[in-house]
Amino acid sequence: MPKGKRYDEEFKKDTVKYVLENHKTVAQVAREMDINENTLHTWVKKYSQQPGIKATQTFATPDAEVKALQKQLRDLKEENEILKKAMHYFAKSPR
Repeated sequence: MPKGKRYDEEFKKDTVKYVLENHKTVAQVAREMDINENTLHTWVKKYSQQPGIKATQTFATPDAEVKALQKQLRDLKEENEILKKAMHYFAKSPR
């Protein structure tokens, strides 16, 4: 039984670059390229932090860059709070 389409690494990286460089939503690009939206989200999560791809991210305006950085800051603060709560939970927990 076939598991679905297989894409090579280069295609995945190029598609993620396309998403990031053109400031399009993952849903738009997924429709354009006939790729499952969840699959493309997975690729973006996996490849967007790689140096060659991350460096190509550009912003249309300084406001867009500020907005993206503010979102990143909010996300990091939220992650930090979750980790603090987990740390306190495990520190109190009797073993």
